[in-house]
Amino acid sequence: MRPHNPGPVPTSQPPAILYMVCGKIGAGKSTLAKQLAARPATVLISEDDWLSHLYPGEIRAISDYVRCAGRLRDAMTSHIEALLLAGMSVVLDFPANTPASRSWARAIFEQAGASHQLHYLDVPGTVCKARLRARNASGTHAFETSDAQFDEITRYFVAPSEGEGFHVIRHEPAAEAAEAAAGLAPSS
Repeated sequence: MRPHNPGPVPTSQPPAILYMVCGKIGAGKSTLAKQLAARPATVLISEDDWLSHLYPGEIRAISDYVRCAGRLRDAMTSHIEALLLAGMSVVLDFPANTPASRSWARAIFEQAGASHQLHYLDVPGTVCKARLRARNASGTHAFETSDAQFDEITRYFVAPSEGEGFHVIRHEPAAEAAEAAAGLAPSS
């Protein structure tokens, strides 16, 4: 006797969402990614975590990062797509900081038929550098970034444009909070 299969069980689960984060180093992408991942049926995938475990001590220059991150993206693409197809939302804590990186993420959510949100943290470089110095001093992050490295990497940063067609959610710090984080006197 064969069991009766009534077909797919209807669910009231909302469609899967691919959450992307964009912002300079130290803008708060990982902090926001953790907050987004606290939502039901949502998983966080952190590039820094994966890179630090797969390539310990190997990422010393931008070219090392590009090589290793490219390998990671190639390996993770089908997994991320499968999670979305299974109804899990995914927070990609990978910097969506260039049109090429955003294009990679777009291909994933489009292939999976998922929705998306691109969270853009528009934080001034002075604030990011102050946060980086504090993060470096704490020793809690897998990678340390100097001011010179910040400047070099930030040359490649391209803010999302309307023409790219993403659903962008912009996050801007309040002026006083930005000044306080940068160690500046509040403006009157």
